[in-house]
Amino acid sequence: MAYKFRVILDVEEDVFRDIVFNDKLCLEDLHYTIAKSFGFNGQEMASFYRTNDEWEQGDEIPLFDMSEDGSSLSMQNCSIKSIFKKKGDKLIYVYDFFSMWTFYVELSKIIDDKNVDLPKVVLSFGNVPEKAPKKEFISDDDDDLDDYDLFNDEENFKNLDDLDFDNY
Repeated sequence: MAYKFRVILDVEEDVFRDIVFNDKLCLEDLHYTIAKSFGFNGQEMASFYRTNDEWEQGDEIPLFDMSEDGSSLSMQNCSIKSIFKKKGDKLIYVYDFFSMWTFYVELSKIIDDKNVDLPKVVLSFGNVPEKAPKKEFISDDDDDLDDYDLFNDEENFKNLDDLDFDNY
């Protein structure tokens, strides 16, 4: 099977790629394909995030398994067909955590094709801007954290000399 993805870069102007991908490949392969199709080298840290139909960010699927025993979810151990089960399934992809390039990845079509010459970019529209747009993160919680300044409150640091940093 082949999967056709529409990958949209979250910038002001329309920039997207349609990529046809073999379902036997893993998310790590999709990561490299997306990065290269938008002109990046694929060497920066990245993560996919599960999402719902409203593109609300959910569980992370990181590039590397960060657990000590190697049992955590990662791009390497997630096949495309285990994540994308039907047309319309979505993931958010974030590339380069310093720049925060954000992409919306949606399965647009499942094709009964055994083409071995995949992945392939079948449509490329728009140009990637020089710099990633600034991201603003807004919390849903209103717990008055703005009224609390940790670093300017002397109570938080008065016993700092008493701490034994060799234990940490």
